[in-house]
Amino acid sequence: MRLYFYGGARWVTGANYLLETKQNKILIDCGLFQGGQDAKKMNLEKFPYEPKEIEAVLITHAHIDHIGRLPRLVKQGFRGKIFSTWPTKDFSRAMLFDAEEIQEEVAKTTGGQPFYNEADVEKTLELFEGVNYGEKIKLNGDISFCFRDAGHILGSAFIEVFAEGKKIVFSGDLGNSPVPLLKPAEFISEADYVLVESAYGNKIHETRHKRRDSLEDAIEDTVARGGTLLIPSFALERTQELLYELNLLVENHRVPQTPIFMDSPLAIKLTEIYKKYPEYFNQEATYLIKSGDDLFKFPGLKITKTVEESKQINEISPPKIILAGSGMSTGGRILHHEKRYLADPKNTLLIVCYQVPGTLGRKILDGAKTVRIHQEEIPVNLQVKTIGGYSAHADQEGLYSWVKPMKDTLKKVFVVQGEEESALALSQRIKDHLGILAEAPKTGQIEEL
Repeated sequence: MRLYFYGGARWVTGANYLLETKQNKILIDCGLFQGGQDAKKMNLEKFPYEPKEIEAVLITHAHIDHIGRLPRLVKQGFRGKIFSTWPTKDFSRAMLFDAEEIQEEVAKTTGGQPFYNEADVEKTLELFEGVNYGEKIKLNGDISFCFRDAGHILGSAFIEVFAEGKKIVFSGDLGNSPVPLLKPAEFISEADYVLVESAYGNKIHETRHKRRDSLEDAIEDTVARGGTLLIPSFALERTQELLYELNLLVENHRVPQTPIFMDSPLAIKLTEIYKKYPEYFNQEATYLIKSGDDLFKFPGLKITKTVEESKQINEISPPKIILAGSGMSTGGRILHHEKRYLADPKNTLLIVCYQVPGTLGRKILDGAKTVRIHQEEIPVNLQVKTIGGYSAHADQEGLYSWVKPMKDTLKKVFVVQGEEESALALSQRIKDHLGILAEAPKTGQIEEL
């Protein structure tokens, strides 16, 4: 049996792993690479395998760096099944159509070609099959699999794959438990091989209460200055978590009454999907729902669906709070707001999402004095703050703790989906403290299991 690393190897995005048995080939995830020109080139490259030979794709969750190349896979001949949890199946429709629209817009302005079109997305969605956590599925004569709760976003999973008498576990992205809405990631006690993510493999997050206090401080400080608080936020999970936290802060009178704008059409669609799956929420969120509290609706919140409504935000005098996508400032409505508000020192940019190298968000985080938005040079004079505790990814301690219960059976750990420094740091800790073989594989690496 062979395992091929075709994405997410010393790179956070583009997760794509091929598992080949004597009789079958399956993929785990097929995501877009994100982060500058290198990523764009990689997305356009031909797959290093023949798509029509792949029997199935197992999807860990619906973030675009895990599903974003599925329509391209279908366009190039894949006709097998795509398995995911039910929420991931629902989210994937909204996420893939949104990605296709963004590609069309970029192609119009750059003269390039989109990776796929609407018809490719429709064909892809027809191949999805929903499964429940804990349900063991026999795919064929030599491969079975089971999805377990990864606690990362609603419906996220790590996947146990059983093949040729071995168990290989693909972590997907593991959650930063405890989080505002979701149940914590599950733990398992045995596996032969594990692929574990490492986005924060060399960092430790703040505690849950500290992150809420930090959000409160950012709001109070910005309001006191009479400024605007900008929060670039991923439409899937981060926006919903922040709405949950803002709901608690507002209804408990911990922050001044301030207009809060959710300015993301995609996040609005995804929030409606959240409402379909309350059984996936944790006890605290479930209690609030049963008490009659609408977690995504509270005094001061204004939802702006249309472009015209978005433009009208500018007419509202500060102080105000704006949540908009994208989370790494690579597109979407946040760019229009950043173009308008970055230059004013009274304002604050609050970074709560992971910023991939090469993105506009990463440049601002790294201290850029000016940035280019819509062909204009914009000075960065506002305050830039970060709250790592709102990351949906586990930190080094969380990742290590997830691997540790499997130490007695593990033959090897592959540390993936992190920048090189982060992946190597987690790999070293696993080797030093658990005495297990661990490495950060490189793109194209092949392992005999």
